[in-house]
Amino acid sequence: MSKKILIITGDAAESLEVYYPYYRLLEEGYEAVIASPTKKVLHTVVHDFVGWDTYTEKQGYLLESHVSFDQVNPEEYDGLIIPGGRAPEYIRMDKHIPSIVGHFFAANKPVGVICHAALVLSVLEDKRIFSNRTMTAYSACRYDVESLGATYTTETLHVDDNIVSGHAWPDLPGFMREFLKLVRK
Repeated sequence: MSKKILIITGDAAESLEVYYPYYRLLEEGYEAVIASPTKKVLHTVVHDFVGWDTYTEKQGYLLESHVSFDQVNPEEYDGLIIPGGRAPEYIRMDKHIPSIVGHFFAANKPVGVICHAALVLSVLEDKRIFSNRTMTAYSACRYDVESLGATYTTETLHVDDNIVSGHAWPDLPGFMREFLKLVRK
């Protein structure tokens, strides 16, 4: 039976951080399921680095989610990917996110977090999950990683047990390579 991977996101997700993992999972023969607060057509964004002190944002592609968060049974999934962009800022407030995300840590299943996705991890009540762990994220999220109790690394890609973390979309090839290694175990 094919493995099933959950991608949780919402409007204003970084286009590449959703599309690249989604198609890469399909290419591997896995079932990739995109979940969002409600089942709908999502509006993604494109972030770029063009000489500003921060990134710029433009409208990206439209993307249809497959299920809403309230329809997700995390026990059905073999791994979790949380894309970045601005979506993590608000999806973390959905009442279903703590139990969805918490399941993957309790079951020690692969969790991929990239860019601003670390914001979603802040909803987990038991922060001991992150003690003695190291993660990376977009540099503006350093304090969010540290407030989890994890050590922030400036490496653009880092694997710590079941967590694969990436800095931003340029790191997607390594991010998916390492995430897929964990899923195959």
